Amino acid sequence: MSTIPSKMPAASSERRDWTERVLVEEMWASLAIVAIWLTVLFDALYGPDFVSSNGAGTNTTTIPSAVIVALFAYLATRVVARYGFGRQREDG
Repeated sequence: MSTIPSKMPAASSERRDWTERVLVEEMWASLAIVAIWLTVLFDALYGPDFVSSNGAGTNTTTIPSAVIVALFAYLATRVVARYGFGRQREDG
């Protein structure tokens, strides 16, 4: 004896409207994370260094600015990923 499923899957020929594809939150979160890390890359390639020296100028310390930018990029990535990928959908 066979049974009929109570909910039939949607037809595969059914296409989503382009506006629905543009409004996908995960896509925008991914693009934001990519932009954040591309900023770190370009800062590492072309950005200045932080230079610190003592009063006499005999001892200097040089830190690439990308190190500090990467720290803030990591924090921003966590926030964007939490809000962009972590939400539960109410429509489903």
